[in-house]
Amino acid sequence: MYVNTEKKQKLKSLLWWGAGVAFTFLIALFGYLLSSLPGLDNVGQLACAIIIAVIYRHFFGYPYILKNGIIFSSQKLLRLAIILYGLKLNIDIIFQDGMGLLLRDVIIIAAVIFLTVWAAKMFKADSTISLLLGVGTGVCGAAAIAAIAPIVKSKDEDTAISVGIIALVGTVFAVGYTLLEPVLPLSPESYGIWAGSTLHELAHVAIAAEPAGEDALAISLLAKLGRVFLLVPLAFIFIFFMNRKEEGNREKRSKVKFPWFLVGFLIMSVVGSYVIGKAVEVPDNIMEGVSSLTTWFLTAAMVGLGLNVNLYELRRKAFKPLLIMIGVSLILSVLTYFSI
Repeated sequence: MYVNTEKKQKLKSLLWWGAGVAFTFLIALFGYLLSSLPGLDNVGQLACAIIIAVIYRHFFGYPYILKNGIIFSSQKLLRLAIILYGLKLNIDIIFQDGMGLLLRDVIIIAAVIFLTVWAAKMFKADSTISLLLGVGTGVCGAAAIAAIAPIVKSKDEDTAISVGIIALVGTVFAVGYTLLEPVLPLSPESYGIWAGSTLHELAHVAIAAEPAGEDALAISLLAKLGRVFLLVPLAFIFIFFMNRKEEGNREKRSKVKFPWFLVGFLIMSVVGSYVIGKAVEVPDNIMEGVSSLTTWFLTAAMVGLGLNVNLYELRRKAFKPLLIMIGVSLILSVLTYFSI
């Protein structure tokens, strides 16, 4: 009888776990539907889903009965999404054609993170959110934030706030670029380098560069892929400094766990660059399906993080980092424009 009761309890826990995972995908679906509406189509599924999750938490509270499934989405699915995201990075193209752009990307990433952290100290803004926004602005938006967040031991709430801000601000900048493109005295190639070197997400780069033509789109994605490539060495730099910081703090000595999911990210990058399409032919519809699945996994993970966001805390903690990020993004855009 005890065995049957234990089995029933395990089954019940499994069902609630599954319901929690399904709940994050349900909100992700609502985010997708919301992002398909006119005016919100450029905002994107990710940002819309996080907004819905935050609103749900505000009005209905955190669904603790679904907690295990929600945590699975926000942690395990997040890492899986980052691993699959590696397929978007074509290392071969970077090594062949993008080494010059890569040097520019190194300077941009270092300058953006330094400037953001410095401004956060000057204006007494939340340090974690500001750091994550600096990483997202300098590297590749939500994916970079999601990769660095566990290394710097960010709270789920701070990670979700950072991702929501970067998605929304990045969209505004991408739309602004498309409006400026016809009046700027830049060649399609120069405009593409500008967009790829300064915009936040791959999707933002594509939105901004596509109206300028195929050449602009190709060079912009190349510039952006260089920034994505630098995510891995940046992560190891953060690991080094975090471990040094923990060693200096005798009360909180805990080494940063090695981010094995970044190894998966690299492996997928190698597979996408040198195996798929060269050694093995994979139909385009399958690759598109994997890309779509990656987006859904990432969106469900961000829903899990978004459910931890308290709107009152959001107002208190996010306003200054938001202003700093906008300011740094504007400085990045202007200086990069005049350096091209």
